[in-house]
Amino acid sequence: MQVESFFEWLGQALGSVIRFIVDGLSGLFNLLSHAGSNFVEGLSRALGMDTSIISIIALILGLMLLWSAIRAFMNASIIMGIIWLVLGLWLLSWIIH
Repeated sequence: MQVESFFEWLGQALGSVIRFIVDGLSGLFNLLSHAGSNFVEGLSRALGMDTSIISIIALILGLMLLWSAIRAFMNASIIMGIIWLVLGLWLLSWIIH
């Protein structure tokens, strides 16, 4: 009988440790998710755009196009710089209200 109670105690102890770890990780990921959601909400409110994933992807793509324009201007490629700049500004003006 004592052997059964020992293994029952061991199972409960192991279960409690696992439960503590899972609850801790769940709280951490919930905190990170909430922080990310607040960041996206604040960014979209400041820019006046929607919070959809397509709008966020278009914002990132537009910023990448502007970065390409800056790099082209730094390499003294005026025509490509103007093309990247116009494309980037067109995309950003499309998503920002």
